[in-house]
Amino acid sequence: MSNAASILTRPSIYTGLLDDATLHQLPEPLPPHDDPDTPLVRLVDVYKAFGPLHVHRGVNLDVFRGQTTVLLGPSGTGKSVLIKEVIGLLQPDHGEVHFNGHRIDTMPEAQRVEQRLHMGFLFQMSALFDSMTIGENVGFPLDQHTHLDPDQRSRCVERVLAMVGLPGIQAKMPAEVSGGQRKRVALARAIILQPALMLYDEPTTGLDPVSSDVINELMAALPRNLGITSIVVTHDLTSARKIADRWVLLYDGHVIADGPPDSFDQSQDPVVSRFIRGVADQQDIDRIHDAFGALVTAPPTPPTPPDPPTPPDPPTPASAIPAPAPVRTEP
Repeated sequence: MSNAASILTRPSIYTGLLDDATLHQLPEPLPPHDDPDTPLVRLVDVYKAFGPLHVHRGVNLDVFRGQTTVLLGPSGTGKSVLIKEVIGLLQPDHGEVHFNGHRIDTMPEAQRVEQRLHMGFLFQMSALFDSMTIGENVGFPLDQHTHLDPDQRSRCVERVLAMVGLPGIQAKMPAEVSGGQRKRVALARAIILQPALMLYDEPTTGLDPVSSDVINELMAALPRNLGITSIVVTHDLTSARKIADRWVLLYDGHVIADGPPDSFDQSQDPVVSRFIRGVADQQDIDRIHDAFGALVTAPPTPPTPPDPPTPPDPPTPASAIPAPAPVRTEP
């Protein structure tokens, strides 16, 4: 984990590439908080429901600067909802969401947009624009939020694509690269404005093991080299072990476990233990067995017997065959 001083003076991606005057055209770096130990992200007693489905029932969470925090939990426990609340795509029904010491869930939308410039988001399916080239996709945030000229934007795009291991593919279309490469392109786009916070939604889903490991290496490199704080939603425990400073387990709308990964391996909580070992709930197993057992033990329906075959007609006895009439001969 980076110390507070290094986080407040995060290096620029574009050092040596752009001069100072050009660097000043990029979004201003996130202003430091008066207390560097204040969490970068804080959720206080957050509730969220979608109709009758209550996904958050009083979530409290602090995310500290320079750390990678991995959100774990069964499907449907609100992990992706939580990071969307952080970035402001969803609003909690109750509670507070803070970013860098400022409450953002009640901010006017224009101010919230300014805060989002300090956040990057890697979507589960990459969310690239199919009609744009790779270079246009990556440079899109620069086009929207800076006054850099085309040459300056091109150099920035070239730099971040090189950082994710994909130099020289600017002219290709998204359909011309693999799924793992599209994920890396989306990551390059997410970091091009040098965010203080990166949010990842299932970053390795659908990737082969080698492509997944490349993404893991990139996620580990960002905090280490650029001081970026990360929140990662994943079901991939191999990835979680490689990148995380801290795991947080959501279950039934609450945080039920929070700590370094090793602490989860030693947990005596049955829910935590089952999740880490990948063991199904016994109630679910029993329901499955009961359902199949009902098929096995139900009395079988007796088959309808076939109609008996029709016996063949008996042969006619010879005595029953009339003798032929005598042949009459003319005199």
